[in-house]
Amino acid sequence: MVRIKLKVGPKGQIVIPKMLRESYGIKEGNFIIIELKDEGLMIKNIAEPSKIFRRIIEWKRKVRGKPAKLGELKHVGLEDEFE
Repeated sequence: MVRIKLKVGPKGQIVIPKMLRESYGIKEGNFIIIELKDEGLMIKNIAEPSKIFRRIIEWKRKVRGKPAKLGELKHVGLEDEFE
């Protein structure tokens, strides 16, 4: 596990290091999601709508009209579906 120590600014702001922003596709003006976990906070990038549509189209081609199996969609976030 990689740990990076960040300083919290006067308004509660933190700066995500450039190498992490680039690695995870976080750009100025993007929105992110903060999830509350027992261990702390999790910061997640929200995928661009065009990427979400591509994933849905790829999934539809893969399934080809077959009904989804139990647990198959557990990794699909509602935020992605409604972007």
